[in-house]
Amino acid sequence: MVLGSAFLLAALGIYSINLSSGFDARGLSGLAIRQVIYMSVGVAAMACAALPHYRRFGSLAWPALGCSLVLLMFLLVPFVPSALVTPRNGARAWIDLGPISLQPAEFAKVAYILALARYLRFRKNIRSFAGFIPPAMITFVPVVLIVLQPDLGSALLFVPALFAVLVAAGARLKHIMLVVALGLVLAPLSYPFLLPHQKERINAMVRQVQGDTSKADTTQYQSLKAITLVGAGGIAGLDAEHSRAVIDFNDLPEQHNDMIFAVIANRFGFLGGFATLGLYLTFIAGGLLAAARCKDPFGRLVAVGVVSFIAAQAVVNIGVVLGLVPVVGITLPFVSYGGSSMLSCFIGAGLLANVAMRPPERLYRHSFEFDGDDF
Repeated sequence: MVLGSAFLLAALGIYSINLSSGFDARGLSGLAIRQVIYMSVGVAAMACAALPHYRRFGSLAWPALGCSLVLLMFLLVPFVPSALVTPRNGARAWIDLGPISLQPAEFAKVAYILALARYLRFRKNIRSFAGFIPPAMITFVPVVLIVLQPDLGSALLFVPALFAVLVAAGARLKHIMLVVALGLVLAPLSYPFLLPHQKERINAMVRQVQGDTSKADTTQYQSLKAITLVGAGGIAGLDAEHSRAVIDFNDLPEQHNDMIFAVIANRFGFLGGFATLGLYLTFIAGGLLAAARCKDPFGRLVAVGVVSFIAAQAVVNIGVVLGLVPVVGITLPFVSYGGSSMLSCFIGAGLLANVAMRPPERLYRHSFEFDGDDF
C-alpha cells in the first residue's frame, strides 16, 4: 500500500511537471527529466532506509538531528557566500552545491522523527503535562531555526507531527486537546510578530473568502490563478492538449512545484483530484496499519511520525491550491518538483516499509499500555 501509493504519486508528479512545462507525451522537459533522476535517487535512498532493521537507526537518531541542526544554523550565518546560500523567494533555505541544491529542512523532518521516537519509546511521564516539556524542546529548536529562514510553512508541519507522536506514545487526549485549544486561542496574538509578506498572505486569503479580488494582480494573483485552473478542469478534466494550453495561458507561478495540484485538477478534473487524495489516504492507511501491527515502541512511533508529516504536508498544500489556507511554500509530497523533498519523502516511505516488513515478535510486550484513565 505504502510503496505502491508513493510510486503512483511520483509518476503522477513527473507527468504533471512535464505537462506544466509545455511538453507533450512524446518527450520530457528538462524539469521532468531532472525529476526522474530525483525519483531514482529517492528510490535508492528508500532501499537504504528499508533494508537494515529499523532499530539500527535508533542509535543514529541524535547524531542525525545534530547534523540537521548544524545545516539549519549554517543557512543563517550572515557571512556565508551568496553563491553557496542563495536566498529564494526571500528565504535562506537552500545550500547550493553546483548542479544540485540541498534543503536541510526536508532532512530535518526525518531526523526529528527518529530522535523524537528514540526519546519517547520507553517514557511513562508523557501521561502528565510535565512530560510534554522535553518533546516540546526537541521540537522547538528545529522549528525556530526554520522560522528564522524564514519558512513558516515548513516549520508549522512539526506541530501536527509532534501531537500525533505524543498520542501514539500514550499521552492523554484531554491534555493534547487542552494544548491545541490553548494554541488556537493564542495564535492570533502572533500576528503582530509576523513578517510583512506573511501578514499580507493572511490578509489576501481573508479578502478572497470575502469575495474581494482587489489584489488580483498582486498578493492574490497566485491563489486566484490556481483556483481558476482547478475550476477549468471541471469533473473529468481537459484533454492533454487543451490542458497544456490553458496552463500555459494562465501562467501560474510555481505550477511545477507548490501549485502542482492545480495542474492535476485541470488535467484530470475533480475525479483526478479525488483519486490523488485517495492515493494519499492509501499511503496513510498503510503507514498506520504498519504502526498498529508493530509492538516495538520505536518502530511504532517512527511510522506514526512519517505518516503525520506526509498527511499534514499534503493537506496544507492542497488547501493552499483550493484557497482554504494562506499561501505558504510547501510542496506536495512525492509529486512536486524538487530533489530534497522527493528524497525525504522516499526515505520516509522506506522507513514505513521497514517497519511493515518486520513481523511482531511473539515475546515482545504491547507498546504503550498504561493503567488507569486512557483519555
